[in-house]
Amino acid sequence: MRQRVGFALIRESLYRKLKPSSVPRHYCTSSSANVPPIPPPKIPHSSKKGRLFTGATIGLLIAGGAYASTVDEATFCGWLFSATKLVNPFFAFLDPEVAHKLAVSAAARGWVPREKRPDPPILGLDVWGRRFSNPVGLAAGFDKNAEAVEGLLGLGFGFVEVGSVTPIPQEGNPKPRIFRLPNEGAIINRCGFNSEGIVVVAKRLGAQHGKRKLETSSTSSPAGDEVKHGGKAGPGILGVNLGKNKTSEDAAADYVQGVHTLSQYADYLVINISSPNTPGLRQLQGRKQLKDLVKKVQAARDEMQWGEEGPPPLLVKIAPDLSKQDLEDIAVVAVALRVDGLIISNTTVQRPDSISQNPVAQEAGGLSGKPLFDMSTNILKEMYVLTKGRIPLIGTGGISSGEDAYKKIRAGATLVQLYTAFAYGGPALIPDIKDELARCLEKDGYKSISEAVGADCR
Repeated sequence: MRQRVGFALIRESLYRKLKPSSVPRHYCTSSSANVPPIPPPKIPHSSKKGRLFTGATIGLLIAGGAYASTVDEATFCGWLFSATKLVNPFFAFLDPEVAHKLAVSAAARGWVPREKRPDPPILGLDVWGRRFSNPVGLAAGFDKNAEAVEGLLGLGFGFVEVGSVTPIPQEGNPKPRIFRLPNEGAIINRCGFNSEGIVVVAKRLGAQHGKRKLETSSTSSPAGDEVKHGGKAGPGILGVNLGKNKTSEDAAADYVQGVHTLSQYADYLVINISSPNTPGLRQLQGRKQLKDLVKKVQAARDEMQWGEEGPPPLLVKIAPDLSKQDLEDIAVVAVALRVDGLIISNTTVQRPDSISQNPVAQEAGGLSGKPLFDMSTNILKEMYVLTKGRIPLIGTGGISSGEDAYKKIRAGATLVQLYTAFAYGGPALIPDIKDELARCLEKDGYKSISEAVGADCR
């Protein structure tokens, strides 16, 4: 119905533009034979081009409206996602950080397609007492300041993680600080936790939380369900990734402040101690340091007042550049303190052979994308074995297809996250990954994601 109304408005607008208007008198032939008619002014060539462009645009709108009025919603939705493949390549001509800001701004304003098609049932799973419609999420670092939560969830992600958020606003490292390696499907960044701070992010999340909750209140799950469908504020799960300020001497205090301010809006929280771009941060992954930090953050979360749902799960994000002893220490702490999950992994400071000859590889910072896939997947598998599958793991690093996501799941991941591939592939990549993942599961005879988790470790 809305499509037909839109088409009618376009037609009415076009009619008004083309309707003959009254002609000024001085352009008309005088009734007196002695007064010659004044010819109309010549139309400049540029004006003709403008009219042609306007006419072509209106024609496309009319054609699009006519097309939309003749197809079902699912088909039109698929067409919109496919259409983004035509736009996305233009971002490659922009500075990486400018392109990033434009992408976030577009999602914040709703200038991205919205997924209307249901996810394949085989992709649904329950984690932390919540129902995920699919296991494919967006990693932290894309929407650092929670500007576009609704738009990003609307793209069809099963969950979106915002941040890292620091207590005090900070600019991060000097620019340029993001570098593309398109042939390798990789990015190097040394942003350094550029953040608008927890106060700004809390205001945004509060406003978005209230809006989403109001819109979905009529479709919320009945009281008493053991598994909640979606997040606190509606469909889609929201994670909040917490960081520390570069100049802070008390890391635990920074994370505790983040918990006190932002946890009420989060479906899960992440302690990020693995970015290579904040001096001293990765030292917190040591056995004693990690144990002390997690205890303090857990205590801060648990001392807050919570309703029936209880406090949000607390996860730790680790680096891929860890020794076997480091991994064993982290596993011991995670199991002993009952950490709710681990994200494996952040970016790497290593430069694999596949990119070593690229001049950009000499830039300092963390490497993400395809070259990280094998390294992060091996760490993921090892951590699954060390924790004996007791802790939900989120696999991230180098995923660019449904088959990649499937390999992460078989290696021990319950959920997976994208970042670099999404930056290169745009919105059209999301339904493609989900469809291919569903086919991989069905091909191997699995009936659910849960059945495939850790299959390569058994």
